[in-house]
Amino acid sequence: MGSPPVNEDAMTTEATQAPITRARKLNTDLQDQVAKPYLARALEAVDPSHPNGTEGKDHRNMSVLQQHVAFFDRNNDGIVYPWETFQGFRAIGCDLLTSIGGAILINLVLGYSTQPNIHKCKHGSDSETYDTEGRFEPSKFDAIFSKYGLTHPNALSSEELSTMLKANRNLTDFNGWILSYSEWQLLYKLGKDEKGLLHRETIRGVYDGSLFEQLEKKRASHSKRS
Repeated sequence: MGSPPVNEDAMTTEATQAPITRARKLNTDLQDQVAKPYLARALEAVDPSHPNGTEGKDHRNMSVLQQHVAFFDRNNDGIVYPWETFQGFRAIGCDLLTSIGGAILINLVLGYSTQPNIHKCKHGSDSETYDTEGRFEPSKFDAIFSKYGLTHPNALSSEELSTMLKANRNLTDFNGWILSYSEWQLLYKLGKDEKGLLHRETIRGVYDGSLFEQLEKKRASHSKRS
């Protein structure tokens, strides 16, 4: 039995009485670029350039959110202690003050509530690329760029990043505002290119933690040359 016919109105992503839907566009061709983009992935951060996730990365059967955090579990015992958070921040090139502040605040705010379930650290006012169980949502990730990457289809400028953060704010969710702003500003500082652009691949890499591994290797290589 075939699917019932769908008319044009049932598929449109813009409403004339809601101009914001025209300003913040969705990629209507995403299903041709990624298989089942509506399906949240538990193990891999997929996009059109990476339909099977990050090549060569061992997901160890952890959720994408767990993979994001695993870099900071320096001894691989399943628990991220404050000194490990500090070591992880230093490993990716953060300065001493940022590393100390991050270790104290992250473990203080999230340490107790995320034992033993890291998905509880998901906060509001974000892109919703992680679902509430820590899976990776391809359609939500793609919307970051279709909605806000207006000057470069696969990157965000500083101004576009600011626009996205403001647009994602949930009413009265002050904790979410602060957390989202802090996370994205740190990512922008670490990952922007010489033109001040934060590229899609850099952002995708932070979701599954592969960016952290790359930054650590880059920093170690630089230290050896020095």
